[in-house]
Amino acid sequence: MTSLSKQEQVECREKAEYANVNWDELGFALTKTDYMYVMKFTEEEQMFCNGTLIRFGNIQMCPSSGILNYGQGLFEGLKAYRKEDEGILLFRPEENALRMKVGADRMCMPSPTVDQFIDAVKKTVLANKRWVPPHGRGSLYIRPLLMGTGRNLEVKPSSEYTFLVYASPVGNGLKGVLNLMVEDNVHRATPGGTGGIKAVTNYSPIYKPLTEAKAKGFSDLLYLDALTGSNIEECSGCNIFILKGNVISTPTTHGTILPGITRKSIMEIASGFGYQVEERATPIKEVFDAEEVFCTGTAMIVKSVASITYQGKRIEYKLGAETLAQKLHATLTGIQTGVNEDKLGWTMVIDGPPFL
Repeated sequence: MTSLSKQEQVECREKAEYANVNWDELGFALTKTDYMYVMKFTEEEQMFCNGTLIRFGNIQMCPSSGILNYGQGLFEGLKAYRKEDEGILLFRPEENALRMKVGADRMCMPSPTVDQFIDAVKKTVLANKRWVPPHGRGSLYIRPLLMGTGRNLEVKPSSEYTFLVYASPVGNGLKGVLNLMVEDNVHRATPGGTGGIKAVTNYSPIYKPLTEAKAKGFSDLLYLDALTGSNIEECSGCNIFILKGNVISTPTTHGTILPGITRKSIMEIASGFGYQVEERATPIKEVFDAEEVFCTGTAMIVKSVASITYQGKRIEYKLGAETLAQKLHATLTGIQTGVNEDKLGWTMVIDGPPFL
């Protein structure tokens, strides 16, 4: 992998302001952009250094790399939004950097500093500036990866690591509402495991039950705790909230549930609206008399749950423009896109030429 030549830098600056994309048809899928950022950690240096932008493309690694053989890897997900005045905002990138550091410690990996993480994200966004959708028509989804890439046949931490950041334009959240099925045979996470971090190994084990659920017409699965099988935890890639009266409840992130950044933000916004927000063990029986249920995540932001099916019983919930989920979604996306004043200091303005 080589860094960009001076000619490539000139070509980047001369790119059209917007890429040739039908912004209104974007979903949540990869659209190849122009550049990605790569930084290495080696035994000799004992730190991440010499990060650089390179052309977006495939990467090479040894077949015995830790990420390929033992799943020693983490990822993050965050977004960049274009404002009405064409400026670009990042949403709480320091939270993603800190979460990656926590995950890296659990996976026995070094991690970039918060400043390195944010600098890499900024450079990736600016290098792909023409791929940031116009205001209100999507966002640039940014995917930082931390991977063990040293040669490693033995079961032990890798000797070398790669931090890579790539990006793709995506649409305005996932369309439609959610119809969930409670999964009471397969557990997404167990105490002492890696459910509380964004380890790459957390996701493929749930592909089989998720595929089966989707074949039955469900949007996603809602998992129960592994110890008692009586408390809800989270879905395949998002956190869950239930509303009854003035109380919003969400399962505690005690090591088996990912501490979502959107989750954290929504809790603060809802508290500001006057709701009592509780983090606690949430019994599955409470979904039977909930007034409203919604999920949160980077991709979907906030999405209403239309129904939950548990052991053959289907419970339906309030939907529509007057729901709390819609109010929370409008408030948060307003902050993310610069429409609403950011009184909480969550957004970070980045701007500049298409290439740094």
